[in-house]
Amino acid sequence: MGKYLYLWEIDRTKIPVDAKERGVGFSMLMEMVKDDIKKGITKDWGAFAGEHNGYSVVEGTELEIINQVQKYTPFVYFKTYPIASVAQVDEMIKALNK
Repeated sequence: MGKYLYLWEIDRTKIPVDAKERGVGFSMLMEMVKDDIKKGITKDWGAFAGEHNGYSVVEGTELEIINQVQKYTPFVYFKTYPIASVAQVDEMIKALNK
């Protein structure tokens, strides 16, 4: 199971002009985020203040990650980066010193 950093951005062309409609849409997205946190896939999540983007730290298999991202399509775009742990970087350093 891997750990990944998502940089996410809401598709602004899909944001309603009406504030109440926006509130309904954002509430639905936040319920999905909370569900992913409950399931243990999302470990950390945040929105950049004043922006329509943010980050998530997630853990899972490649298939779990692909399925999670698809739930948010077409409203949110993701850039996904695999993360190496301290232990993994230490192993890389040990291999350099052999």
